[in-house]
Amino acid sequence: MSDLVWALIPLAPFMLGGLVIWTRHQSKMAEKYGHLPGAADPDAERMREEMKYLKDRVAVLEQITTDGHSSKQLKNEIEQLRDR
Repeated sequence: MSDLVWALIPLAPFMLGGLVIWTRHQSKMAEKYGHLPGAADPDAERMREEMKYLKDRVAVLEQITTDGHSSKQLKNEIEQLRDR
């Protein structure tokens, strides 16, 4: 067993060099194909903006429904909007 360890010690720098080369290659491929978590994605940014817009609209609708109108008055307003 100890003879095997002594035989592997001279190979350690080559294995370490191979690991470094392989790691760099994986990193470059991840950057190239956009698999990094911090990679800039134009679709993701567009979706964030759209999500913010929709959340703002939902907030406005919630405010409209909860601003103290009676249900009959709210029903009349909805009917008026449908008639447009």
